[in-house]
Amino acid sequence: MTAQAPLLIHVIAALIGAVYLAWRFQRIQVSPALGGMIGAAAGAVGSAIFMLPLNYCTFESERSLIDAVFGVLLIGIGMALVVLPVDALIRSVVMRRRNPNMGGTAQAGAFKGWLLPIVFLAPTLIVLTLFLYYPSLDTFRLSTLLARLGARRTLFVCVDNFTSLVSDGDYLNSFVITIFISAAIVVLGLALALGIALLAYQPIKGARIYRTLLIWPYAISPVVAGVIFLLLFNPTGGIVNYALDNVFGIKIGWLNDPTAAPWAVIIASVWKSLGYNILFYIAGLQNVSKDIREAASIDGANVAQRFFSVVLPLLSPITFFLVITNMTYAFFETFGTIDYLTGGGPLNSTSTLMYNIYEVGITNNDLGKAAAQSIVLFALVIGLTVVQFRTSGNRVNYGA
Repeated sequence: MTAQAPLLIHVIAALIGAVYLAWRFQRIQVSPALGGMIGAAAGAVGSAIFMLPLNYCTFESERSLIDAVFGVLLIGIGMALVVLPVDALIRSVVMRRRNPNMGGTAQAGAFKGWLLPIVFLAPTLIVLTLFLYYPSLDTFRLSTLLARLGARRTLFVCVDNFTSLVSDGDYLNSFVITIFISAAIVVLGLALALGIALLAYQPIKGARIYRTLLIWPYAISPVVAGVIFLLLFNPTGGIVNYALDNVFGIKIGWLNDPTAAPWAVIIASVWKSLGYNILFYIAGLQNVSKDIREAASIDGANVAQRFFSVVLPLLSPITFFLVITNMTYAFFETFGTIDYLTGGGPLNSTSTLMYNIYEVGITNNDLGKAAAQSIVLFALVIGLTVVQFRTSGNRVNYGA
């Protein structure tokens, strides 16, 4: 890499930022020249967020093409982290100046200064800094190192821990398994919870006790759920195979068959989160106006039409929330269930991305690669959440 390469990177980033903010400022009828100057500064700063700590190593001459591509991706992410918030902040300030009433009037009890809110927030900010923000930043640092658990020395390896994942067959297999298991948990869990919630919502004697018993499984930890279903799905002495053998004359290798093992994890995870989903759906059903359903019935809608055309759209805020929370649960909190139920096997058929991080970091002592995988998993969940908000958020009906 030549000495002029870093300068060229920042110049190109500044030009892109200048063009983008000049265009955005022109749309809100503010001086494009001002937007260009602010965009140039924001683009240059954003391009340095990741490149300066990495010392521009992704563009060194001995690096492969995939390293350079990854470097360009990091530059783009860094620019987005600076340019987009600057754009949103300035547009908000401009709109408030044009419309002073946009922010609303001050309410009684509001803080008049900034010192007292900071004092109240200080304990929370200190805890978050020590136990969330600092460990997150240290994970980024660790992901650029060749670090072994228990070893005192580390070696800077640039982005090798990330780029090596592209050719890692075990990791790609874990990626596919994670998507399959997570999608099944979300779809089956929400469908089953909605069906049970509709039944539990019916006016029957002892409904409160019945609903409480339905919610109880959520209080059980994923580890306990794994142990319970380990006993149920035991291929030789499990209750499930005993019942299947007596009724249908078949036995399924739930824990030693690579095809059946993921379904054992899915069933255990769906059961674990079922109470949580039922609780929210029952609360949502209680807010569905009976007048609307009666009006639809008078108009000639049958039971199925009333459900799909009236009830389900009115439950869309609850469903949207549960999709996000169940997706997060499927990616992260199924680790305990998998560890005690299948141990990632057989033949890595239940080794999800979260479980793979544990195996790489703790079992194989490769902390650097485990840190890189954890960042990729975090980015994947954030990306899926953003996509969910972009594609489904505008179809959520909050009206009554």
